[in-house]
Amino acid sequence: MAAKELAIRETTIPGLLVLDLPVHGDNRGWFKENWQREKMVALGLPDFGPVQNNISYNERRGATRGIHAEPWNKYVSVATGRIFGAWVDLREGPTFGAVFTTELDPSTAVFVPRGVGNAYQTLEHATAYVYLVDAHWTAEAQGEYTFLNLADETVGIDWPIPLEQAERSEKDLAHPRLAEATPMRPQRTLVIGANGKLGRALRTALPHADFADRSRIDLFNEETLDRVSWAEYDAVVNAAAYTAVDAAETAEGRADCWDANVTGVARLARHVAAHGITLVHVSSDYVFDGTKRSAYTERDPVAPLGVYGQTKAAGDAIVGALPRHYVVRTSWVVGDGDNFVRTMAALAARGVDPSVVDDQVGRLSFTDDIAAGIIHLLRQRPEPGVYHLSNEGRATSWADVARRVFELLGHDPARVTGVSTAAYFADTPAAAPRPRNSLLSLEKIAATGFVPRDADAALAEYLEGLGRAG
Repeated sequence: MAAKELAIRETTIPGLLVLDLPVHGDNRGWFKENWQREKMVALGLPDFGPVQNNISYNERRGATRGIHAEPWNKYVSVATGRIFGAWVDLREGPTFGAVFTTELDPSTAVFVPRGVGNAYQTLEHATAYVYLVDAHWTAEAQGEYTFLNLADETVGIDWPIPLEQAERSEKDLAHPRLAEATPMRPQRTLVIGANGKLGRALRTALPHADFADRSRIDLFNEETLDRVSWAEYDAVVNAAAYTAVDAAETAEGRADCWDANVTGVARLARHVAAHGITLVHVSSDYVFDGTKRSAYTERDPVAPLGVYGQTKAAGDAIVGALPRHYVVRTSWVVGDGDNFVRTMAALAARGVDPSVVDDQVGRLSFTDDIAAGIIHLLRQRPEPGVYHLSNEGRATSWADVARRVFELLGHDPARVTGVSTAAYFADTPAAAPRPRNSLLSLEKIAATGFVPRDADAALAEYLEGLGRAG
């Protein structure tokens, strides 16, 4: 067997990869690194995180198995002997029915993505077929397989040993032809916190995602997480959180805030880690103390002032330990439902002249833009980590935003009076401390190709929408 250099080759089926494996031999036999995560991932193999190793021993030449498409990724190789491998794309989409075939010996392996049908025929006696998978086999999971008949005329696999002379199982003989095969649906995105402001924006932006409100998935309740069919998803967006920042400073609120934002996130993290799922976790500017004189970057140390900020920082740390994660930090969120902009618009219409804090600065973050940024991260899959995401534009105070709302709605912005944070909360001793500077640098997410709308333009569009809604 001639030695090869480790290499990865693409095939006619998207995501199906052939690997050349170096095999080192001498008079005693041979040795190979059958699976080497660091080297193979560096060459482009998906970091699929195998959890189970299986071996299928075939006594005689001509043993033929398949065609089975499974709801997980698979890494196929040969320990002894030689096989003819055949793969058929059985995923929904334009490549449904595409075929790739090749021979495998100990110097070759194949990465088989979820939903691609796998079959093989042994070309030598005593062939040991080895495969790694990234999900544990269960009887329930077998119900999610998609099958195709080995003799299907449409795909027309040219088997080296004619099928009538090969050894096949009764189950394989009964598999359907391509026209009757059930395409495997792609994995979806699961959104937790579906009824919140961001959850409602994601419903519009991700119509094919699965949305779960608290009645179905409650981060307070481990049992609701245990009931989720995690194999159906390749990404989870956690848009659920305890956000009552003032109530979090009370004894009861503190306990609930920690349970939702820390313990609940840990519960969720355990499940997504076990299934190799990418977690997008929404965080907050409240993880910073607001003393920096310029925009906060993702590299700045966290220093939360209050309970809510402490819990968000702790949740970020939990998510940051996952191999596949995006922590999306945002600020001053505006979306469907009660929010600062809607309140100011209502006060302007009613003739109320409000006093608004003028010593806290930042930028508004509209949920449509947060949703668009999250979708961008899930599509582009840049390096895991923390990404700041607000709208673009200059830093403003809350009072500046209020005046701009009044102005855009045709009211006198001078009706808004600026006051200090201390004065505004003078009669609220249990109020949570707020960061004075909530300005977030957007350079990191912009480097991935996503630049959100200017905050002032987004504000004008949002107010137009309120006007149309009456």
